Amino acid sequence: MLAPYTLAQTTDPQLTGTWTTKSRKVITGPGFYDPINERMFEPSLTGFSYSFTDDGYYEEAYYRAVSNPSNPNCPQGIIQWQHGTYMKNANGSLSLTPFGVDGRQLLSDPCNYGNAVYTRYNQMELFKDYQVEKDAYSGAQRLNLYAFDGSPLNPMYLAYKPPQMLPTQTLNPTSRATTAGAKSTGKAKRSLEDLGVSPEPMNKNVLIKRKEPINADRWWWIGVGMTALGGVTYYWF
Repeated sequence: MLAPYTLAQTTDPQLTGTWTTKSRKVITGPGFYDPINERMFEPSLTGFSYSFTDDGYYEEAYYRAVSNPSNPNCPQGIIQWQHGTYMKNANGSLSLTPFGVDGRQLLSDPCNYGNAVYTRYNQMELFKDYQVEKDAYSGAQRLNLYAFDGSPLNPMYLAYKPPQMLPTQTLNPTSRATTAGAKSTGKAKRSLEDLGVSPEPMNKNVLIKRKEPINADRWWWIGVGMTALGGVTYYWF
């Protein structure tokens, strides 16, 4: 009786599923990131997505374009992915703890770096509050998340239930990390060295567009510049 009681206290079945922002182009799962081949897939619009399971796992995917008002010729572009475990705290907040070695970030900062920079990414998150409700306009299930300081994130809408996610375990453990979760496979246990991936910063030629490999620098210079002008407007409205 203790295990079901504990689960009920630390997870929320209302969260179960894959949620995505208004653009509906950023979705967690294998369509965003391929951990075996170290490939990221370019969404057509900016946005973010979170997935949650009944048993306390989560996954997130972000695609952001960051404008630079002081120097419009120097926009930044960021793709981020991570996954791990989540917990609903006694005060109603959510704590998200990633599997530290698995997170990935692809950053374009053309005014400071000649190439897009691909690195590991590890960021714990705390959401002060959240709400799951029916959207008054569309009728869809909507998830409102509030950052640690109470500021609201853009609302997300239910896209898949059950959630669309990669396996809920450490996918690329290093020699200093052990595999998390109970569903590990021999394929998932391969180290980064086995995959031919060097320590960070890692291979920058990791971006896939429309299932075809392209040059990451070309994509960041052209695509991010266009997204910074048009995509951010769509993202916020």
